[in-house]
Amino acid sequence: MIDGADLDRKRICIVATVPHAIKAFMRAHIDVLSASYNVTLVANGSSDDLAELLGSRVSFIPLQIKRKISIKHDILALVNLWRLFRAEKFDSVHSITPKAGLLSMLAARFAGVPLRFHTFTGQVWVTQQGFRRFLLKFLDMVLARNATHVLADSHSQRLFLVENGVVDASSIDVLADGSVAGVDPNRFKYSAKLRQKIRLNYQIQNDAIVYLFLGRLNRDKGLLDLLRAFAKAAKKNTNLHLLIVGPDEDGFEVRLAAFAQRFPDRVHRVGFTDYPENYMSAADVLCLPSYREGFGVVIIEAASVGLPVIASRIYGITDAVEDGVTGILHCPASSQEIAKAMLLLASDGNIRRRMGDAARVRAADKFSETRVTKALYDFYHKMFSTVRIKSN
Repeated sequence: MIDGADLDRKRICIVATVPHAIKAFMRAHIDVLSASYNVTLVANGSSDDLAELLGSRVSFIPLQIKRKISIKHDILALVNLWRLFRAEKFDSVHSITPKAGLLSMLAARFAGVPLRFHTFTGQVWVTQQGFRRFLLKFLDMVLARNATHVLADSHSQRLFLVENGVVDASSIDVLADGSVAGVDPNRFKYSAKLRQKIRLNYQIQNDAIVYLFLGRLNRDKGLLDLLRAFAKAAKKNTNLHLLIVGPDEDGFEVRLAAFAQRFPDRVHRVGFTDYPENYMSAADVLCLPSYREGFGVVIIEAASVGLPVIASRIYGITDAVEDGVTGILHCPASSQEIAKAMLLLASDGNIRRRMGDAARVRAADKFSETRVTKALYDFYHKMFSTVRIKSN
């Protein structure tokens, strides 16, 4: 419940499809923003899902927003958002996931919310073809046209959106050097104790080279390319291990089980975890062979732990990785290049350490949580000041 003494404070509404997105992307921002503004969180869930974020200046309103396209449910969600925004009279609405973004920006505009922000974290349509690509891109354009300002989580994504006509260059910004919320070095740091514990649990030898994939298991993440690359590299070096961590979205479990049988005790599977940093400590190299990323926050999280990365040379990732310095970039879908990079990093511990050290320094310098949250706070202060000046 909002304290009565704070009723004159500006009111911000943050909308996402699911509570996890708010926790993953906005936790630190909410802490900073709530010091000066009243914040309301809206997502498809219950207050228990966000209990650790709630307080006298942070409240939660549940509202059903389906993640997948459903005309009936989407229209209902649009109407319910419009009613909510009309009733609460927020000073700004900020969305952070694609479906929530489209519905929130439309509803907020219809409801007369003066400031409407959306953060782009990648484009689903990039890997699509034909009408589906056209439709999804068009919906992103509709979203952008109904926002007063949008944010991109990398400079290369901003350029991509502008060049593709999704958004005008004057209405899109990037916070600091990129990412949604930066990385917390107090959380993402190397732990020799956790490295030993996890390796012991999965019976991985201390001198083994462990390649880590951490994220949602789907085709757009390039997981099949990684498996093909590991198969090539693992035949040449029997000391290589693959650790795959994250929720399965595309029915990969059966295929992973079959693949693991080809390399007994060298392919290890972990489902969703709230503690990705633990597995980063257990690994030697992060792999992200993705086909599309807005930024690739897992890269800077791993960098903060001291891991070099092997990743695709695509927009978004090119902001997170300095090729040849903090990691190795490869052509998308090239299992041959991935395997070559795997063998190179496995063969020389000095290269791994040098890249890992450079990655850690770069993450702290350019992508710290403190720096990015300050940038968003400054953005809000600027936007609210602009509205106040215009209204006089």
